[in-house]
Amino acid sequence: MLEIFEKAAIHNGLVTAFAFVGMIMLVSMALSKYLTFGRVHGSAIAIVIGLGLAYWGGVHSGGHKGLADLSLFGGIGLMGGAMLRDFAIVATAFEVQATEARKAGLIGLVALLLGVVLPFLVGAGVAYAFGYSDAVSMTTIGAGAVTYIVGPVTGAAIGASSDVMALSIAAGLIKAILVMVGTPVAARFLRLKTPRSAMVFGGLAGTVSGVSAGLAATDRKLVPYGALVATFHTGLGCLMGPSLLFFAVKAVVA
Repeated sequence: MLEIFEKAAIHNGLVTAFAFVGMIMLVSMALSKYLTFGRVHGSAIAIVIGLGLAYWGGVHSGGHKGLADLSLFGGIGLMGGAMLRDFAIVATAFEVQATEARKAGLIGLVALLLGVVLPFLVGAGVAYAFGYSDAVSMTTIGAGAVTYIVGPVTGAAIGASSDVMALSIAAGLIKAILVMVGTPVAARFLRLKTPRSAMVFGGLAGTVSGVSAGLAATDRKLVPYGALVATFHTGLGCLMGPSLLFFAVKAVVA
């Protein structure tokens, strides 16, 4: 019986992946409700569980893709790939009302630029403090502090090593989790009540996953607006990282 189930799960890898992630979300939401009494959103707990399972899968299989290296969970590699991730991000934009989006105006653009430059400066500064004093490493790790997508994209474009790109991804993940967990706590202080405030917040925070989950725990109606600007944040970071920001760092450390 178990062999039949295992074969069916392997042959239908994507379905298995959705079912497995659904179970993790169910457990995470229950932990959020009964263990933290809603203070920590279920998505944040799910990410921590996912990171732990990915580490266990990598150690157990000796591979580099976490659970996706195990044949039973091979579908997770497809489910977590860029295609479905970007589809999910873009899908949130269909809930945005154009009249509300226009209200962000100039302040939204300024927030977008600040949301790219400020985390980059912090990330590059931390990289320099820990001994990564060359322009390539500082730029890659600084870009990772923008988002965990901008980091490896920038690193690949300017020739960073795999170790440095891994650090940039780690920096982006830490930022995403902090934004995800911290948004509901700071929502009242930040006055996240309107679509405009959500768009400004999305521009400053930047990480799509962190902004989406954080706003979902605050007010689900604000999620599309924050995610919309945060998506532009990632694109802007990917453009500025290997070009303007890299040349600026190179000019400073040269």
